Amino acid sequence: MAKNILIVDDAAFMRMMIKDILSKNGYNVAGEAENGAKAVEKYKELSPDLVLMDITMPEMDGIQALKAIKGVDSGAKVIMCSAMGQQAMVIESIQAGAKDFIVKPFQQDRVLEAVKKVVG
Repeated sequence: MAKNILIVDDAAFMRMMIKDILSKNGYNVAGEAENGAKAVEKYKELSPDLVLMDITMPEMDGIQALKAIKGVDSGAKVIMCSAMGQQAMVIESIQAGAKDFIVKPFQQDRVLEAVKKVVG
């Protein structure tokens, strides 16, 4: 059965890129959100198997959203996405419960490797 994935990024083209990589490789994109606040709402609504979440976003950043999602579901699986040079935020997100992180610009192999590692 295809894994349901929620994609969270404030850039529409980034969501499109990730969606393209995932759907071509047998994953189901259950939903998309453009900021952390919407991500938390969508998570409650969809209960996805995995969330791919950008760190830097308006309204609520990825780390706050990660903590909120973990508050709703302690077993939530979240992979963070960050631009180069955000080491401190990456460390903070791992400490907050993220399972892995992917660096932008995305390499298809790296995205798939992280997703497979977390949800199979």
